[in-house]
Amino acid sequence: MKTFNDLRAINVNEHTEKKGKLTYLSWAWAVDVLLQNDPKASWSYGIPATYAGTVMVFCTVNAFGKSMTAHLPVMDYKNQAIENPNSMAVNTAMQRCLAKAIALHGIGLYIYAGEDLPEAPPINAQELAELIEKITQSDSMAVLKINYEAAIVFCNNDTDSLKAVRTATQIIKEELMINAIEASAEGLPYEKS
Repeated sequence: MKTFNDLRAINVNEHTEKKGKLTYLSWAWAVDVLLQNDPKASWSYGIPATYAGTVMVFCTVNAFGKSMTAHLPVMDYKNQAIENPNSMAVNTAMQRCLAKAIALHGIGLYIYAGEDLPEAPPINAQELAELIEKITQSDSMAVLKINYEAAIVFCNNDTDSLKAVRTATQIIKEELMINAIEASAEGLPYEKS
């Protein structure tokens, strides 16, 4: 019988699909791999629970000598709970919950890493613009570095914001370098115009 470490090492990337920011493992593929590794594996679904008009589904997978239970809200394509979901949405959630319960045994577990992390708050466009303005007003490399680092922290890994900050920084960095070279060639101390 394979161990958890054997199962968690299986690469599932070719059997996933992206929906929005989430990656899903094909439930059919997960079941196939599960049964190849434990032909006696079985699963069952719990009674769905309702919370303020939304529904949570449950699935227990019995395999490798133990039972693992997963739960999953019935969600839309934005990863938000659906109020009063129809049977198709519940069925989809049940199959995803099955894949998640299989992952608790190791198969594809790594794709769930970070799913329980809170979503970063949206970037305040006005504050970002002010930070980029500070970058463009930097009059030395030392000041540019301070302004750049503050903006990077503010961006909180938001790709678009980071790109805007890096572009502005690169432009002003090149300008500062050119002005420093020109001032040096003239034998003058550098001052930003």
